Amino acid sequence: MAKTSKTLLCLAAGSAALWYLTRQVRGALISFAHKNVFITGGSRGLGLVLARRFSTEGARVAICARDADEHERAARDSAWQGERPLTVVADVTDPVQVRQAVSRIEGDLGPIDVLVNNASIISVGPVSTMTREDFEEAMRITFWGAFNAIQAVVPGMRERGDGRIVNISSIGGKIGVPHLAPYCASKFALSGYSQALRAELADDGITVTTIYPGLMRTGSPRNAVFKARQEAEYGWFKVSASLPLLTVSAEHAARCIMNATRRGDAELVISLPAKAGIVMHALFPEMTSTLISLANRLLPSAGGAGRAAKPGKDIELPAALAPVTALMARAAESNNEINPVE
Repeated sequence: MAKTSKTLLCLAAGSAALWYLTRQVRGALISFAHKNVFITGGSRGLGLVLARRFSTEGARVAICARDADEHERAARDSAWQGERPLTVVADVTDPVQVRQAVSRIEGDLGPIDVLVNNASIISVGPVSTMTREDFEEAMRITFWGAFNAIQAVVPGMRERGDGRIVNISSIGGKIGVPHLAPYCASKFALSGYSQALRAELADDGITVTTIYPGLMRTGSPRNAVFKARQEAEYGWFKVSASLPLLTVSAEHAARCIMNATRRGDAELVISLPAKAGIVMHALFPEMTSTLISLANRLLPSAGGAGRAAKPGKDIELPAALAPVTALMARAAESNNEINPVE
């Protein structure tokens, strides 16, 4: 009995010590009022929803993307409740453009307090149809884009001894998903980099948070690209990202991300299905791999257009699927995923 009590006391003491150390690495709870927030890929989808929420909480927001017209539509968005964002046209894959964007933001708003790396690209299709260029493009935008932005803001954050960096990864950065190989490869790279950064930048007062969303209703299927049997690929992708029980709204995801950033969490997994999948994969990797392989058999086979790529906005789905994808359609309209001239 005495031995058991001693063991329990040791476990309790160890847990308390671990909790204390975790609190030291974790940043202090912050308010976003009067903070300067820079969001890459902030002109549509989740990035735009995050920009709105940061603005609502009193932050000064800057968004960056390549499309000037898309930026203008985002700036005119009637959903802004706080100050409208500063829009900067820049390609995150180009380190020079990213440094110039950061210089402009700091010149107009002041030092960047929070960086959110959200820019990404999704290519859907069998791995046999994916080329080296597909993987390189995914890495350039998702990984190197985040790397370029971090390299541009970290010196200033180090000098001030304060800053928050949020890297939007994915459940595809924890578990390999069939027909999304380039996307998963880039998200895995971002996840590893983000986790290493958190450990190394903690002593500089910089907190790094990695976000792992599951399926979200952002409207993004319109701007993903599809290969092989394009209509079938677009169909399964759009339907699976529309179903309420499997997905969360972009607004819910943004609230969760804001709270994790405010607390300085190490990581956040969004949605119960994503959490269940990650836990199952960690505990039973062989079984999970087998189940994913079985699921892959249900996905469209190679063929069709082969390696030719087509954006979702150019693919028509059967009218019978409209009620199933209605939530995604509304998200696309409200989150600037639709160009009015299309």
